[in-house]
Amino acid sequence: MATITFKGIPVHTSGELPAVGERAPDFNLTKNDLADVSLADFSGKKKLLNIVPSLDTGVCAASTRRFNQEAADRKDAVVLVVSNDLPFAQKRFCDSEGIRNVLTLSELRARKFGEDYGVRILDGPLAGLLSRAVVVLDRNDRVLYTEQVPEIASEPDYDKALAALK
Repeated sequence: MATITFKGIPVHTSGELPAVGERAPDFNLTKNDLADVSLADFSGKKKLLNIVPSLDTGVCAASTRRFNQEAADRKDAVVLVVSNDLPFAQKRFCDSEGIRNVLTLSELRARKFGEDYGVRILDGPLAGLLSRAVVVLDRNDRVLYTEQVPEIASEPDYDKALAALK
């Protein structure tokens, strides 16, 4: 369990992020076209998982915009934005913001991602949502970098995450 804060108030997550060097847990998440995907669907590519509470918040939207911009020229990598938002809301957000270089994924059908990655918020006003975190995986799904953002209302360290993706 990790202790982070939401606007300075301590909250807890369901566990710890996967350790650097470990194989990442598989997942079953839903794209905004309602198709389910797993880690194997991105085989052979580096992966940056931008895990967020909700795209309906300013910080989550900002991180998605930033990673979308940074991913524009990356043919060897994919940026996955994971939240509990419904796929319809994720699609609406991407369409309205012109987001085309990241893939939004929802825990719509399977709720194991939050536990397997240790990012489910257990208490406080955002209980049940996912914490703000970044996990970077190599082409073989080994963890290269993780960041559990200590304050949910803060943005991740973009430079470190993107450096790990290179």
